[in-house]
Amino acid sequence: MDPTLAEMGSHLSDAMKILESGQIETAEDTGRRRLSWRDIPGPLQGDGQNVVTILQLVQNLMHDDEDKQAHRRMQYVGEQGHMALLGHSLAAYISVLDRDRLRKLTTRILSDTTLWLCRLFRYENGSAYYHEDDREGLVKVCRLVINARYEDYATEGFTVLSVKQPVIYQSASCRPGLGQHLCSQLGLPLSSLCIVPCNTMFGSQHQMDIALLDKLIRDDVETGKLPLLLIANAGTPGAGHTDKLSRLKELCVQYNVWLHVEGVNLATLVLGQISSVVTAATKCDSMTLTPGPWLGLPAVPAVTLYRHEDPALSLAAGLTSSQPVEKLRALPLWLSLQYLGHDGIVERIRHSAHLSQTLLEQLKSLTSIKTSDVIDSEISLLEALSMVEDELSSPVVVFRFSQDTSSASSGGSVEGYFSGDREVQDSLNRWLGEQLALLVPTSGVDVVELEDEGVCVRFNPLMTAAALGTQESDVALLVEKLAEMVPVLSCTLRFRLDFREEVLQHACLSYIEDLSWPGLGAVRYESRRTDLEEGKRQQELEKINTELVKKLRELDTDLEFSTGPEFSEERNCIFIGMATEDLDVAALVDTIASTGREVEESGKLLENMTEVVRKGILEAELQLQKASEEKLMEEGVLRQIPLVSSVVNWFSPVQSSVKGRTFNLAAGSLDTTDPIYAMKAQTNKEGSSETPTATAKRLPGQKLFRRSGAGSDSFSETSSVCHLEETFREPLPAETSEHTESDLEVPHTPPFHAEETSVSDQRVPDGQGAEPDSIR
Repeated sequence: MDPTLAEMGSHLSDAMKILESGQIETAEDTGRRRLSWRDIPGPLQGDGQNVVTILQLVQNLMHDDEDKQAHRRMQYVGEQGHMALLGHSLAAYISVLDRDRLRKLTTRILSDTTLWLCRLFRYENGSAYYHEDDREGLVKVCRLVINARYEDYATEGFTVLSVKQPVIYQSASCRPGLGQHLCSQLGLPLSSLCIVPCNTMFGSQHQMDIALLDKLIRDDVETGKLPLLLIANAGTPGAGHTDKLSRLKELCVQYNVWLHVEGVNLATLVLGQISSVVTAATKCDSMTLTPGPWLGLPAVPAVTLYRHEDPALSLAAGLTSSQPVEKLRALPLWLSLQYLGHDGIVERIRHSAHLSQTLLEQLKSLTSIKTSDVIDSEISLLEALSMVEDELSSPVVVFRFSQDTSSASSGGSVEGYFSGDREVQDSLNRWLGEQLALLVPTSGVDVVELEDEGVCVRFNPLMTAAALGTQESDVALLVEKLAEMVPVLSCTLRFRLDFREEVLQHACLSYIEDLSWPGLGAVRYESRRTDLEEGKRQQELEKINTELVKKLRELDTDLEFSTGPEFSEERNCIFIGMATEDLDVAALVDTIASTGREVEESGKLLENMTEVVRKGILEAELQLQKASEEKLMEEGVLRQIPLVSSVVNWFSPVQSSVKGRTFNLAAGSLDTTDPIYAMKAQTNKEGSSETPTATAKRLPGQKLFRRSGAGSDSFSETSSVCHLEETFREPLPAETSEHTESDLEVPHTPPFHAEETSVSDQRVPDGQGAEPDSIR
C-alpha cells in the first residue's frame, strides 16, 4: 500500500477515536479554556498547534458540557461510516494527482458507482448525477427538460419562455417548499407551478388525483402553456404512500411530460419481492435516491438517476461536468458500496422493512390505535386491494390514538362539548409521540401532522434504523410503552368533560378552554375582590395562581401541575396533566378551590397585618419620642452625662416613669405592659396549652389530595384563616383585649436603655388556624 494512504487511514482512525471518546478534560485544560474565552473568536496562535490539540478542541466543541443530551443522540458511525468519511479525505488527496491520472481514476469511480446503483435499483441504461442538496438533482433535471423542449433556449434564454409558459406539476403531498425552491432556482414565476390535489373521494387520501391532473394538463395546453415536468411520490414525506406511477407514466407519455419520482419507498427496489406499485418507478424518466440515511452512511451525496440520449444537453444542464474534481463526489459512496457489498445493502433495506411489518402487525392488536384510513364502502374491490397493497409495501408506519367520543364520559353523549374533538386528540397524539421518542429513543419515532388524519406518530426505519441501530427488541419495547400509555390517554379523554363540569360548579374557579393542551384541562382561580383596578387585579390573579401551582405541586399525587406551555395564549392558569383510572375528579377540583381560598386569605391576612404593623410602628415612634422628652425633663441634663449621672443617681436615686409598650395586633393599638406583668403566669400557661394545637394543623408531609380526608383538612385550614381575619375587622372589648394582647418588639431611639421597655417577640401567623389570643 502507498505509505501516504496507509498514514491517512491511520490518522483518520486516531482522529475518530479522539472525537468519539468524549473524554473529560484535565483541570489544567479546563482552567486554560476558561481563561481563553473559548466561545469568542481569537487570533491564530503564532507558533501553531499540533494535531492532537486541534482535535481536542473539535471534540470539546462537539461534546460540550451544556449539550450532553445531544452527544448521546449522535448517529452511530460504524465501519461503513468510517469508509464514507475516509472517502472525503481520499478525494482531497486524489485531487493533487496529475491531470491524466486524475481523469482516469475519476472516470472509473463514476462509472462503477453509476453501474452499481442502476443495477441495485433496477434502473436500466441510466446516468447518475451526485449532489449534496437532495433538491439539486431535480433542479438540473428541469434545466435539461427546458433545454430539450425549447430549441432556442441556449441562444435566446428566458425570452423563449414567454412564448409558451412552462408548467411544472407537483403533488399536494410532496414535501413543502420543493416547488417554490424549483421556481426560484430556475428563475420561473410561481404561476408556473401547479399543485395537483390528492384524491378526495376514491383511493388513498395521499395519492395524486389522476383524473384532475389530466384535466389540468388539457386546460394548460388549450391556453397555450407547455406542460413540462411532473413530480410524483414513491412514498410521501408524511405517510409514505405511493402514487399510481404506472397510470401517471401513461399520462406523461400522452402529453410528452417528463416524470420525476422521489420518496423513501424507492429503497425497496433492491429487494427481491416488491409490489407492482413501486416497480413502476423504474420506468420513470428520473428519480432521486438518498442512500446515506437508508444505509447509515454519513456525508455521502444524494443521487439522481435519469435517462437522456443527448450528452450535450446534459452538459448544458449541469448534470455532467468536464471537471474531474467534481466527479470525486461519488468517491465516498464508491468506497461504502464496496465495503457493504450487494448482500449487505439488501440486508439493511430488508431489516428496515421487516421492522415496519413487525410494528404494523403488533399495532393492530391494540385498541384505540388506528394504522390506516377506513376504506369507504363505495370504493371498488380493485381500488381497495390497491390500497392494501400500498400499505403493506410501504416501510413507513403511521399510527394514531383515536377513541369514539360518544363514550368519552360516564355522563352520556358529549357531542356538544367535543365539537373540537379533532384538536383534542391531536394534542394527545402529539404528547404520545413525544413521550415515545423520549422513552424509546432508538426507535426513531417522530410526530407528523397530516392534512386529513391530523397529528400522528410515524415510524420510518429506512431513515433512522441504520443510524440509530434499531432492532426488533426496540420495536417490542415501543409497543409495550404504547400499550401502557393508551389507558392513560383514554382516561384523560374521558375525564375532560367531568373536570369541566366540576369546575363550573365552583364560583371561585373558571374553566379555560384550551383544546391544544394534552391533559385533563386548565383552570383559573378567580379572586373575590372587586375593589381593584384591572391592572392590579391581573397582578393579584398572577400572584394567587402562581402560589397555587406551587402548593399543588407539593401534594402527594401523580398528577402534574404547571403554568402551561411557554407560548400559551392563556395566562394565570393552572394546567393539569394526564389522568389515571383511579382519579377522583371531584376531590381534585375541591382541593384546587380550597387551596386557592387558602392562598387568597393568606395574602389578605399578610396585607392587613402589614398595614396594621406599619401604623403601629409610626405610633410607637411618636410615643417613644414623647417619652424621651419627658424623661429628659424629669431627670435633668446632669443625669444624661456619663460618669456624672452615676454620681448623681447615687446621691439622689430617681424612679423613671417611662413604661414598657406592647402592640396589640387584634386592636391595632399600642398599650403599656403593666397588665402583661400582672398576669404573666396565666398568659404563659394559656400559650403553652394552645401552641401545640396550631402546630398540629401543619404536620410535615401532610397529604391534602386524598379521597377520604382531603376535603375536611382543607376546609378546617381555610375556616381558621377566615376567622382570624374577622377578628381583625371587629376589635374585641377592652376587658378581653387586656388578656389577649400580644407583645411586639417596638423600635426605640438610641438614648434609651433596653431594660426601660418590656420587649417580647411577636410571631406573625401564616394562616394555619391560630386564634388571636394565641399569638405571641
